[in-house]
Formats: sequence, C-alpha cells, structure tokens
Amino acid sequence: MPQRSRQQTGKDAERLAQRHLEQHGLRLLAHNWLCKRGELDLVMLDGDTVVFVEVRYRQHAQWGGALASIDARKRQKLILAAQTFLQQESRWANNPCRFDVIAIDSSTPDMNWLRNAFDS
Repeated sequence: MPQRSRQQTGKDAERLAQRHLEQHGLRLLAHNWLCKRGELDLVMLDGDTVVFVEVRYRQHAQWGGALASIDARKRQKLILAAQTFLQQESRWANNPCRFDVIAIDSSTPDMNWLRNAFDS
C-alpha cells in the first residue's frame, strides 16, 4: 500500500483539528486561506474572537516535535497573513483576535491545543 503523502497527512490533521475545535464551540470562518504573505490553516470564531489556528503535525518528535516547529519566522508569517485576512475580510477587523496552535505528534494520541500561543 502506498505511503500517504505529507500533503494528505497535513490535510487530515487540519480536519481533525477543525472537528476538535468545533466540538468546543468554535465556528469555521475559513480553511486554508491563502494570500501573498502566507496561508492560514484555520480561521475560527470563538464567541466574538477571531482565532487564527496553525495546525502542526509531526511524524517524529525529533527536533522538538510539532509545537517546537513554530519559530519566530513562522510566527511573523502568520501575523502578516492574519493582518491581510482582517484587511480583506473587514467585517472581522474590529473583533478581538488571537493565535492558537494545534500540535499533533504521531507518537501520542492527544491533540495539544495551545490557546493564545503567541503571548509571552
């Protein structure tokens, strides 16, 4: 049987994350939203808060696993893409916003949902 492609595995992880967030009351606004500045995996609404969700899946925990894979450069790309989203989707521009990360490591069955992931 052929091994699943990384792209398909990533899409499966995003679907799992979306389902998990919806079960916790969040509503999908956009999926794989693209612009010149980058891509937003999921844009969700949590009450009146716009939540930009980065889904990270790692097959192996080498190099720190899924959570550790989000470095300062990746954060900056996500912030720029989120700013573009809010400019283009102006009905959400005045809502509070946050960045969440859903980290999935194949070595554990659990999904790690880190709310306000970019707050220090």
